[in-house]
Amino acid sequence: MTTEPDTAGRTERVGDEAVRDSPRERAARVLHRRPVRWACAVVLAVVLIYAPFYFVPFYNFQFSLVLVYAVALLGLNLLVGYNGQISLGHGAFFAVGAYSTAILMYRDLVPYPLTIVVAGVLCFAVGFAFGVPALRLRGLYLAIVTLSIALFLQPFLKRFESLTGGSMGLTIAKPAPPAWTGLAPDQWLYFLSLFVAVVMFALVWALMRSRVGRALLAIRENETAAEVMGVRLAFYKTLTFAWSAMLAGIAGAVYTWVIGFVSPDSFAVLLSITMLAGLVVGGLGSMTGAVFGAFFVEFVPSLSQDVNDAAPGIIFGLLIIVVMYAAPTGVSGLLRRLTSVRK
Repeated sequence: MTTEPDTAGRTERVGDEAVRDSPRERAARVLHRRPVRWACAVVLAVVLIYAPFYFVPFYNFQFSLVLVYAVALLGLNLLVGYNGQISLGHGAFFAVGAYSTAILMYRDLVPYPLTIVVAGVLCFAVGFAFGVPALRLRGLYLAIVTLSIALFLQPFLKRFESLTGGSMGLTIAKPAPPAWTGLAPDQWLYFLSLFVAVVMFALVWALMRSRVGRALLAIRENETAAEVMGVRLAFYKTLTFAWSAMLAGIAGAVYTWVIGFVSPDSFAVLLSITMLAGLVVGGLGSMTGAVFGAFFVEFVPSLSQDVNDAAPGIIFGLLIIVVMYAAPTGVSGLLRRLTSVRK
């Protein structure tokens, strides 16, 4: 096998092997794909806006929950996929945001739009508090500690019945659409969920393209090398834990708006495990992975129940195994491989 120098600065292999692209060709391919990406974005925006006017209220309710879970998984992805820490207690932060919103709305303490701010700030503080001791733990040990948070929360919520409603939970009035919108209640809740999801995804997208995002990726790849390069490990790892909890809390607040009801049984430890499984199936380290994972969290457990009412966990587990075998990098990774056409 021989090689011949290219005037553009690449090395072209003679034979049946692939040719390494030059920087100029890679840039041209990116520019070629950009219009396609913009076209896909426009089509997606039209579909998202038109969807609640096409589907019946129940489907709008389900898609609203998909958007809610997408925000929650975006936070989990920030921690697990982008920073390399593992958490089995993400559902607990989701529950804190949901319950803080429910209590504020139930007692008419603040208007419902402000509950999302309270939930985000509260969960950021809780996440930061748990993130400091988590600095001493890694891998399986960190997973066990975060799992204990999810195990502890459910009986804790049942204990303070005067505040949380105990085992019966709290029922609140869902946000009503303003008269000027002309929207039905299910459509209004869908657009609220969509607005929050778009804002959160835009913020995380900007974060991951900043200096902070590069620091998080460096920590995930090699903590020692990142520290040598001047990345403050303790600062960024703790902050990522807090950001992850904050996004889960914001998602929990919108969840309360959509559901209009919270109870401890809604936030069992299975929720945390399902969220992590959904993120892995959707694709770690990918923003689209959070979206695919949200569909998994919303639809797969109920579909498993419909297929086998006696043992839904069997169908649930088998589906995860099949997806991981067919797409080890998740659905988003599989789609990237299928759509990457070499010019």
